[in-house]
Amino acid sequence: MVTYGRVEWVIDSFASYKSPGVDSIFLAMLQKGWEVVIPYLDRIFRACLATGYVPAIWRQVKVVFIPNPGRNSYSRPRDYRPISLILFLLRTMERLVHRYLRDEALALVPLHPNQHAYRAGKSVETVVDQLVVLVEKALDQQETVLCVFLDIERAFNNTCYNTMCDVLVKHSSEYTMVGWIRATLEGRMAVGTLGVLYLMLAMSRGYPQGGVLSPLLWCLVVDDLLAKLSGSVDFIQGYADDMSSRGGKIPKHGIRTHAMGPFNCRDMVQRGQTVGQSC
Repeated sequence: MVTYGRVEWVIDSFASYKSPGVDSIFLAMLQKGWEVVIPYLDRIFRACLATGYVPAIWRQVKVVFIPNPGRNSYSRPRDYRPISLILFLLRTMERLVHRYLRDEALALVPLHPNQHAYRAGKSVETVVDQLVVLVEKALDQQETVLCVFLDIERAFNNTCYNTMCDVLVKHSSEYTMVGWIRATLEGRMAVGTLGVLYLMLAMSRGYPQGGVLSPLLWCLVVDDLLAKLSGSVDFIQGYADDMSSRGGKIPKHGIRTHAMGPFNCRDMVQRGQTVGQSC
């Protein structure tokens, strides 16, 4: 998984002057000195992966708070979106792991076909188009369509680490890889500053916002939920922390009786909670 060529490829794939982490090292410094740096990084990354070790400084995340647009005031924490500025050394290794998971593990155990987020060839447009086609087909056949839309509250913040690691194992990830990913999450420290104020907090759950692996890890977690719900409903699809489900073909005058049948919203929420989410 870790080779000289792949490390070089990852370093070149990042923008040179993106905001650095707590070490204030810009990626341009690694790109300019790659001939000297890469041989050392190659050995460091191999050792970290083999031992499941992540240096403490790598687990310190600089948090910048971006105001959410369209708010009437900015007096509450939810009026801001936290962005994690992760050290480029960790981001480099995360991208190596991401490539392995995408090309190796997910080739053996693919994601649910109706997961449209963070995947090549899929987007917001494809998830909307898929649902619209199903609805239009039912309406053409003089049927009524019953749909439920779910939004998992603060999905990236609430997912527990055990859930993430369990789904990695289900998708044929190597145990050394799972151990290293767990090490990146546990003991993570969020470092925030505001003027002269400085605060460091230990994180006990959730994904780092802005992390290279975070979107894929979430897709793996919600994939388990999509698989569980597939047996309860006629159709299920997802885009990140949003899901929509169709309860099957309903005769024009049979909404009430059908809604009390197999399409059970409470069951959907309970199944969501079993994979460590807050619905």
